[in-house]
Amino acid sequence: MSSLPNHPVPYTKVWLSVPDQVKKLERRGLTVTDRSGAESFLRHVNYYCFTGYCLAFERSRDVFHAGVTFEHIQAAYDFDVTLRDLFNEALELIEIDLCTSVAHSFGGKYGAFGHLSPSNFHQDFDHNTTHAKWLDKLHEETKRSNELFIKHFRKQYCDYPNLPIWTVTEVMSFGGLSRMIAALHKCDRDDIAREYGVPARVLASMTHHFAYVRNLCAHHGRLWDRIWAIKSDLPNHQDWQSVSNKRLFSTLLLMRKTMNRISLANKFSEEWRDRLTTLLTAPPKVPDPNASMGLTSNWKSHPVWQ
Repeated sequence: MSSLPNHPVPYTKVWLSVPDQVKKLERRGLTVTDRSGAESFLRHVNYYCFTGYCLAFERSRDVFHAGVTFEHIQAAYDFDVTLRDLFNEALELIEIDLCTSVAHSFGGKYGAFGHLSPSNFHQDFDHNTTHAKWLDKLHEETKRSNELFIKHFRKQYCDYPNLPIWTVTEVMSFGGLSRMIAALHKCDRDDIAREYGVPARVLASMTHHFAYVRNLCAHHGRLWDRIWAIKSDLPNHQDWQSVSNKRLFSTLLLMRKTMNRISLANKFSEEWRDRLTTLLTAPPKVPDPNASMGLTSNWKSHPVWQ
């Protein structure tokens, strides 16, 4: 792989027509048997996005392994689309449950507007923001919302744009929720963490990671072979010793573990696990797809996955 230049240089790459994009891929060693089909695909899936899926099929940058076809990479893209849909299903359910748990626990201890007081959080709130900035973001999300309950509150009460904690969690972003959880006093985080069977440390880290992954999904980011930029701490238990928190499987286990603690999700969690198992047993055709996803040798029988 060529090294990056020592100093930034002007961007000089030129626009390519879709037929020229296909020719460029062929020059790099990609086999294209159905040119019309390849061109049709690239008219709907950006070439730049497509080349991200090419990486796992290359022996060096921009040089494909022998025998790799356009269809192999298209199948990897389709695999990732299905994977992303399954992530979204689980993360939506988990986010709703976390919001409910935080609102109920925090509201019960500090009252409707306890989140307005910095004293109810760590002194520095969290590593990336302050309490005031977090609150400003909540106000922005509140003002941007067109929900009827927000309009009703604004007409009825003088507190707007401040909302009760059990109301504001309905418009709070997943990122805002993760920052709130990270900033809770440890005793308050412990109360919520017990509901999910993890230490407070893992709850905060896991929620931050989930918010990051949810954002990747929202922007159609590639998941299947990604090394996570924001990793989650894992439980300090022997079941997790062989699991890498850098890859996909750790996240699947954390989602499965979380959903197993949500009574309303029990049936869904089983069906979700089965659909994912089916998907993961037919991965993209690269030399070692399980390693790219962080799947352990006995992943199907992992106690959390069972």
